[in-house]
Amino acid sequence: MPSQPTQRLALTRDISPAIEDCELTHLERTTIDLARARAEHNEYEAALRALGFEVKRLPAGPDMPDSVFIEDTAIVLDELAVIMRPGAESRRVETAAVAEAVRTYRPVAAILAPGTIDGGDVLRIGHRLFVGCGYRSNDAGIKQLGSIVGSQGYSVEAVTFEGCLHLKSAVTLVADDLVLINPAWVDADRFQPLRTIDVDPSEPYAANALLIDGTVVYPAEHVRTRARLEAAGLTVHPVPAGELAKAEGGVTCCSLLLVN
Repeated sequence: MPSQPTQRLALTRDISPAIEDCELTHLERTTIDLARARAEHNEYEAALRALGFEVKRLPAGPDMPDSVFIEDTAIVLDELAVIMRPGAESRRVETAAVAEAVRTYRPVAAILAPGTIDGGDVLRIGHRLFVGCGYRSNDAGIKQLGSIVGSQGYSVEAVTFEGCLHLKSAVTLVADDLVLINPAWVDADRFQPLRTIDVDPSEPYAANALLIDGTVVYPAEHVRTRARLEAAGLTVHPVPAGELAKAEGGVTCCSLLLVN
């Protein structure tokens, strides 16, 4: 029988009109230009389409100020999806619609109380899941995740970090054997034997990047760190991300990618 064509789906979510009421932990609250944020989000979705994904955007209302950061509600593996229990209580209303959307494509499991995990704390490198422990993700949630994914051959490793909301603000994968990292926020030795690129010290929030088939979707604002990525021979697709950065958002957190 002929093989089925690969389906590549990116789930995204509307920017809530109440985004200025978002949760903040490390940044001072500043005015977010909603129209500009939505324009940035449109460009981000266009980048995903250019890289071969169909984009399905879920709605969001004024009761979900952080909902554009859909990554925090779930992690999607090849074998199953795990619905998170966000560390901020205000965000737990976001998960139901995401679970319904993902259930079409994957078996679904869930993190239950008293466990908490935000998807932005989960860095997948092959069959290793590094989970940032601290601000939003707790020991009970990390233990549950290990129980859920262990039968599928995944290991779960708790990682301490500081200075930012989620682990993937401190470190992300930019090639099969290479991570982009802010070494002031997380210990690079935890990710051995992978190679590392440090962010430019003037751009502490520049470690968040989205790797798709050898292309790095990356905030256009971090020009110095982008130069380091390109000097390493990486293909970078810049997207504007300055408004959502005011809500402690980055390029990984605005989508859930499913490849069948």
